[in-house]
Amino acid sequence: MFDHCLYFNTTALARVLEREWSKAFKPFGLTPSQAFMLRVVLKKPGLLQSELARELAISRSTATRTLDGLQQMGLLVREATLNDGRESAIQPTALGHAMQEQLDAASGEVTKRLKKELGIAHFDETVSKVRAVRSVIG
Repeated sequence: MFDHCLYFNTTALARVLEREWSKAFKPFGLTPSQAFMLRVVLKKPGLLQSELARELAISRSTATRTLDGLQQMGLLVREATLNDGRESAIQPTALGHAMQEQLDAASGEVTKRLKKELGIAHFDETVSKVRAVRSVIG
């Protein structure tokens, strides 16, 4: 019925992928959203909260909620900036840094498995096309 519906098919795909990454990050006590945010903070320490939201293509309020959870777990801290007291720079903690290799490896395993199931070319083409559609619509 919805074979040609972009919404239906991307949402169904998102649910499948959510389950895959949930399993991968469960041993760390993180949701996929938290794990991907932490991975960005680990790779780009000092990002402002607004920059982090843009990087992850999420709203600022969603970023705030996810950051609150990661901060409560002791994985990152918000530091006041000199330029604007309303904006925080996000820094990973030592505990966050200690998880970096394992988080990257867990995510890499999911990606590796999906590339094997789909074929590398098909995987890469799909990601590229979804990203292109997202940039046009979003």
